[in-house]
Amino acid sequence: MPGTDIRPNLASPNTGVVITGGASGLGFASARALAAVGRAVALWDIDGARAESAAGQVRSEFGVAAIGLAVDVRDPHAIKEAAEASRAALPSIGGIVHCAGIVDTASLEGITIESWDDGINIHLRPIVLLLQAFLEDLKSNPGSAVVATASINATLGNAVNPIYTAAKGGVLSLVRSLADRLAKDGIRVNSVSPGQIMTPMMKPSVDALPDRYFEKRILMERIGEPEEIGRVVRFLLSDEASYITASEIVVDGGNISSQR
Repeated sequence: MPGTDIRPNLASPNTGVVITGGASGLGFASARALAAVGRAVALWDIDGARAESAAGQVRSEFGVAAIGLAVDVRDPHAIKEAAEASRAALPSIGGIVHCAGIVDTASLEGITIESWDDGINIHLRPIVLLLQAFLEDLKSNPGSAVVATASINATLGNAVNPIYTAAKGGVLSLVRSLADRLAKDGIRVNSVSPGQIMTPMMKPSVDALPDRYFEKRILMERIGEPEEIGRVVRFLLSDEASYITASEIVVDGGNISSQR
């Protein structure tokens, strides 16, 4: 029976994993965490050169198969082409991590049709397109799992970035729906909601705001590191999490619960 063996199982299954936004931040941290236990990775990023460089770093550091591909996840055709390339490059595919993202900062007044479409078509729609592209791979590999990156903004909301907030709320709902559909195929799907994590996306805000602006509201009184998300992603994609699906794992150092 799955789940009865109590020995550490982070390296199982040993299938390859496709990671969007894989050249930096949470995506790259997830790639390194997975590669550290021997899992091959395909790093998709809108910046192809950075994706290739990141994949080279993973190969050099961990000795696993790794490929970097230029992919704009807003483009359904690009997703299909990258799926074929990833399938050809990796020994198998049994995991997907969707980390690609952007942040709007113009509040309600700054929303445009273009910015709305970009936000939804980067954060939310690709989850469905990725699953459609890789469904047969996931079905054929026992222990397959998917992790979608949400955010504490999905719960807290933020006047500055309504598109991001709406898209991440959609991620939580979509994951629950997909978990119901995919369970019959033995595929698990969960979301991770990071809090304040020191990524390239967040650094400009940290630099622009007063010192310790974020930390004062966080129970652990520090900003998180990308690796602290990567380890959670690795867990959720492993047989260690064999009975977890349709769940949101909040990794925020105690931000949502804070009343400070």
